[in-house]
Amino acid sequence: MLLTEMAPPPGAEAVAGLRAGARAARRRALVALSSSIALLAAVQLLADRAPTREQTLPLAVLSLAVLTIALPTLALTQYVWGRRARLVRRRERELYSAAPAGLARVLSRIGMAAGWAVALLLGWTTPRQFRQAALYDFADALSRAVEVLVVLSCVAGVLFLFWWARDTLGMLTRAARSGGSPGDPWDPGHGTRQPGNPALWTGAAVTVAALLGARAHVWEPATALVYALLTAALVCTVVTDE
Repeated sequence: MLLTEMAPPPGAEAVAGLRAGARAARRRALVALSSSIALLAAVQLLADRAPTREQTLPLAVLSLAVLTIALPTLALTQYVWGRRARLVRRRERELYSAAPAGLARVLSRIGMAAGWAVALLLGWTTPRQFRQAALYDFADALSRAVEVLVVLSCVAGVLFLFWWARDTLGMLTRAARSGGSPGDPWDPGHGTRQPGNPALWTGAAVTVAALLGARAHVWEPATALVYALLTAALVCTVVTDE
């Protein structure tokens, strides 16, 4: 029997299934992150442009609602992604005695942390919209809650940096010790991974960056263009990898 006709080792199909689940969880985490940032930036930008307090109030409430839903959603989707990724690496080590290089994992963690930082920075400006709507008491109470969130976020950021540095050093040490083993040639996932549509991911990144630039007053797009950018960002993130 030719080697190419031999069946893969037991457990290979299970690893392929775990990889598919991890990729789906990663996509959900990225969609949640990019959608949350786009919505927060766009809603707050529109609230700042509202000509009256009556028009500012519903946008301020919407911004707070988006933030309230986004934070637990981001935490849940990234927890699921991390849990499934750990299962994949564990099974790869058990079956193939080596896991793929972790450079992409290192960069993705930094990218997700940067996304968290952007979402939190947008969330910290939420009380200002309520002040613009003349709800000063509620804005003050919300500011105190934001102060607590700032402290917790800074502590979480420091802990993340320590954990990321320790895990990255351990990964580099293991890679050097193993001599860069390519893994098992029977690995069914080697070279068969279907990437997502790069044009859609690029479009999502560009539109989200454009909304953030407008929120930071780097440029001043028309209101209709803000709606168009938000729509494009949501469409790109939702249909990506479908």
